[in-house]
Amino acid sequence: MKFEHTRHDFGIFAIDTAVVTHDFVFTNVGKAPLIIHQASASCGCTVPEYTLEPIMPGEKGKITVTYNGKGRRPGIFRKSITIHNNGKQTPLRIYIEGEMIGDELPIKEVELIQDSTLYTGK
Repeated sequence: MKFEHTRHDFGIFAIDTAVVTHDFVFTNVGKAPLIIHQASASCGCTVPEYTLEPIMPGEKGKITVTYNGKGRRPGIFRKSITIHNNGKQTPLRIYIEGEMIGDELPIKEVELIQDSTLYTGK
């Protein structure tokens, strides 16, 4: 099981769009059908979905990960998803991260505004 990438950064997104999703694409690099037994997240706010059918050698599959920030406090997050399969390298981990903001600007954007020539100091 080889992933195209094992980490996804959602970047900064608003709390009113608190549900974000990403597909992690992988290839079965083994010589036998690949079966995912389980994919579990480090938090209840993150839900992985995966195919239950075997992925044949050389074929691609995906794990869709949804982060639901509804009802959560704004801020930076990093969540892991642990994947158990019938391959030699198990478990594997993939990660999502990002920053969910409320009505306020994140600190780094405030600093950029203060440093810009448009900032009036008012």
